[in-house]
Amino acid sequence: MNLLHQVDHLIYATSDLSSGVERVERLLGVRATSGGQHPGRGTRNSLLALGPACYLEIIAPDPEQPRPAAPLWFGIDDLRASRLVTWAAHGSHLERVAAEAKARGIDLDPVSEGGRRRADGVALRWTVTNPRAMLGDGLLPFFIDWGSSPHPSTTAATGATLVDVRAEHPDADRVQEMMRALGVDLSVTRGSTVALIATIDGPKGRIELR
Repeated sequence: MNLLHQVDHLIYATSDLSSGVERVERLLGVRATSGGQHPGRGTRNSLLALGPACYLEIIAPDPEQPRPAAPLWFGIDDLRASRLVTWAAHGSHLERVAAEAKARGIDLDPVSEGGRRRADGVALRWTVTNPRAMLGDGLLPFFIDWGSSPHPSTTAATGATLVDVRAEHPDADRVQEMMRALGVDLSVTRGSTVALIATIDGPKGRIELR
């Protein structure tokens, strides 16, 4: 399957949501739409559509929620700078996906349910493999199934299009092999640091977001 058909959303983590939204707007020329809060997780997000079933999620701590006992998802507590930290792939029958991955030596468990309420009051529900796993230092995706919920890209800000996603890792061969085991077509090349790199077309031209 073409990689762009596999990408559900890219996750751009930042320590402050307003600052993250402004930085992406400066780069792309599109301002992300307010998404909503993640109750009990201590985070909130803003969204920017990158295609008909693909979006960029800008996620940050939510000052209106009490700090959860567990660390925030996606390593937000330890961020030194805003960046793409991981991504989600479209999936269905996720228990089966996780079982098949485990047979190939990749642990996607546990599969769990999540939800949030949009700013307009619409409740979204999803099923997801473990987002905390951060396999391949976050370069491997977790899988998400939106079920009967509307896909978030349908109400996110428009004007940008995802062109490509690639990755860099010091141990590129190992991470690439894990991608193949999952049936994911993302290319991994050797780099001095871990990086997820999205090429995006927008009103300000073609940019790379890391």
